[in-house]
Amino acid sequence: MSVPADSFFLDPRSEGTLQFQIQTMVASGILAGRFRPGERLPSTRSLARHLGVSRITVTLAFTELLADDYLTSRGRSGYFVSDNAPQHPAFAPKLRVDRVDWTRAIGQRFSGGVGMVKPADWQSYKYPFIYGQTDPTLFDHANWRLCALQALGQRDFSALTSDYYDSDDPKLIEFIARRSLPRRGILAEPDEILITMGAQNALWLTAQVLLTPQRTAAIEDPCYPALRDILVQSRCNLVPVPVDDDGLIPEQVPDDAHVLFTTPSHQCPTAATMPLHRRQALLDRAAANDMLIVEDDYEFEMSFLKSPSPTLKSLDTDGRVIFVGSFSKSLFPGLRLGFLVGSAPFIREARALRSTVLRHVPGHIQRTTAYFLSLGHYDAMIRRTSRAYHDRRREMESAISDLGLEIAGRGAFGGSALWMRAPEGTDMARIAQDLRADSVLIEPGHPFFVAEGAPNNFYRLAYSSIPTNRIRSGLELVARHLNRNGGH
Repeated sequence: MSVPADSFFLDPRSEGTLQFQIQTMVASGILAGRFRPGERLPSTRSLARHLGVSRITVTLAFTELLADDYLTSRGRSGYFVSDNAPQHPAFAPKLRVDRVDWTRAIGQRFSGGVGMVKPADWQSYKYPFIYGQTDPTLFDHANWRLCALQALGQRDFSALTSDYYDSDDPKLIEFIARRSLPRRGILAEPDEILITMGAQNALWLTAQVLLTPQRTAAIEDPCYPALRDILVQSRCNLVPVPVDDDGLIPEQVPDDAHVLFTTPSHQCPTAATMPLHRRQALLDRAAANDMLIVEDDYEFEMSFLKSPSPTLKSLDTDGRVIFVGSFSKSLFPGLRLGFLVGSAPFIREARALRSTVLRHVPGHIQRTTAYFLSLGHYDAMIRRTSRAYHDRRREMESAISDLGLEIAGRGAFGGSALWMRAPEGTDMARIAQDLRADSVLIEPGHPFFVAEGAPNNFYRLAYSSIPTNRIRSGLELVARHLNRNGGH
């Protein structure tokens, strides 16, 4: 029996190469039981003609399926579904009726936080003023791919396949210790560094190790929403500390706080940069109150206007500062790779906790990143990104000034976003929703606040993902919607 060519069609919405799509179609048909062992597939010539692709594309797809034993070749007779191909299960799945009362069964709740929602199709918007997404025109695809292939090589087979248990890739640890941290003024030994699944995972590990329901955590207000949710879930006593144009105000930190979480490089979300005298005052207050500080190194690499200030960790002489770094923001968010730096006793506990929930970050990701960093590709990409951000920032500020919009906060050294203020009474969540109809994405500011009665008239405009030549026209649409709602 033969499988007719018209059983196959290419979905224009599918991703990947034509070869990949054809390979997926055949494999899916076999796994679903539509193509059965012994059935003959269309010839490569007839299938290529039917799909409107080259014959070599079909041949290459069939060759891959042959290697994976989905297909078999019988001389001049063509390709057949292999007798050893995975088979559709003989039993039919049963319809499930859920009779569990989950309102009673769930012991702890982790949903319900006011988080940031970014549409998955953000790249289809013409004016994406949203934070933290990768600009494909700036990312070094070619060298990342080469580093990934190098990490797949025979020489790195153990790095790819080994179970590190609670350890990390020594090449990546060495680069962080010798290159990344010294640029931030930090010296650390390998047992003082832990690789994490991004900065958010690092913050979660830190909160779990340091906080209990009997301890108090201080957090900036406004703040990184995911951190607020982490601290709420830890059930500690949470105290918001206001920020101004220079970031967190040391005098406002309560005397009884056990741990303070701060983003001094570029405060999230206001982008304020904490000056040196305030950093020292914060360290002095921490020493006087026996308090620990968790420093989230937010956008340190994006200091393109002038050289960044020393990190709190580099100024710390008591071991009070725990440093959180990330490659996810500067490379791409899907990488999920960050690191913790702290005193060895703290890192030992964080490492033990990490090993119980995810053991370690995948070895191939660690080794690929280590190559990308050590071969200089990362530094080259940061320089290229900084130049692009500098141009976009200049265009943003020029257009904002011309249009009469108000900047509430900007990074003194750079960053990738501006914190904006609309007139009192403006509901930026509603305006953000209305702007989507004009293909404009902005971020309402309300989810960033901790205290009750948070204002609704703040919003964030990022320039990390929008081309320079679209900035002005996108901001004109923002200003038009604000005017329409009585904002000017």
